[in-house]
Amino acid sequence: MRIAIILGTRPEIVKMSPVIRSCLVRSVDFSIIHTGQHYSYEMDRIFFFELKLPDAAYNLEVGSGTHATQTARMLTGLERILLEDHHDVVLVQGDTNTVLAGALVAAKIGVPLGHVEAGLRSYDRSMPEEINRVVADHLSDFLFAPTETAACNLRKEGRPDPAIFVTGNTVVDAVLQNLSLAAGDETIFARLGIEKGGYILVTAHRQENVDRRENLAGILKGIELVGNEFGVPVLYPIHPRARKMIERFNLLVPDNLHLIEPLGYFDFLLLEASAQLVLTDSGGVQEECCILRTPCVTMRKNTERPETVVAGGNILAGTDPEAILSAARAMVLRPRNWENPFGDGRSGDRIVGYLQEKFV
Repeated sequence: MRIAIILGTRPEIVKMSPVIRSCLVRSVDFSIIHTGQHYSYEMDRIFFFELKLPDAAYNLEVGSGTHATQTARMLTGLERILLEDHHDVVLVQGDTNTVLAGALVAAKIGVPLGHVEAGLRSYDRSMPEEINRVVADHLSDFLFAPTETAACNLRKEGRPDPAIFVTGNTVVDAVLQNLSLAAGDETIFARLGIEKGGYILVTAHRQENVDRRENLAGILKGIELVGNEFGVPVLYPIHPRARKMIERFNLLVPDNLHLIEPLGYFDFLLLEASAQLVLTDSGGVQEECCILRTPCVTMRKNTERPETVVAGGNILAGTDPEAILSAARAMVLRPRNWENPFGDGRSGDRIVGYLQEKFV
């Protein structure tokens, strides 16, 4: 069996790392195909190095662009690779344009497709990610659902039960495996001049938030209110897109908000694990906080990770400033004893083991 592991963003590298590690342990032949969706592969090499992963066999370097332009470049490059270099199965993860392109190419040329993290739904078709994940799920031969909730979503949409496998989420594997690696260098706290548990961490990057002036202004005001309420440093490793839109909309950055450059994965994971509270619009961060038992407030009105809310580790606040403050107050008072709903940290190995049974 030979697996094509297609990825293109840093979250995909992180979430596919347990699958790649399992392939190495099981001596399964595989190729990593990096589309370069958001960053150049050269910039992502530090992730491969830190996570102790082999280099990508192919690098498309598609870069940024409109959804159509970016996806078209990926389609052309991925088709060429998969036609010239035989693979028995293609694996994609999540809901990016890389996932959409990988799924379309695999389906068109007849290579079996597996979707890692299948079945997630926000039921908000204004989100490009929702379109991508739905299309990928309906083209996939193997649907690796992280939870029973995700599996139920797939069944409701008519996906056949024999194609659905509840594996847990590889994010659990990644957090558990990589936190131990990250703990070898905790200088990030000294470098930022903060103490463990004595700060609030912010991430905001989603198109529907940062590209809309009203939403972005509400998020910044909410962050200001939360910072004033708790009186601790508020750190925002700011996405370049968010910085650009703050300037374009001529918005004021609150005095109590510290904008810092984007962080490496290990440094960010350490900050997540020791934060008093996390304010985010990221699906992956919602999951990681739930696993780490770090209180989380999601600055969106919906989530494709409802398990985090049901477990008690997350509150949906939207972008209204007072709602963000109210949710923050509630989360910091909750006991950090919720159960992790995403599995036992062996998801990557389950996925590879299942494919071995099918193809070997």
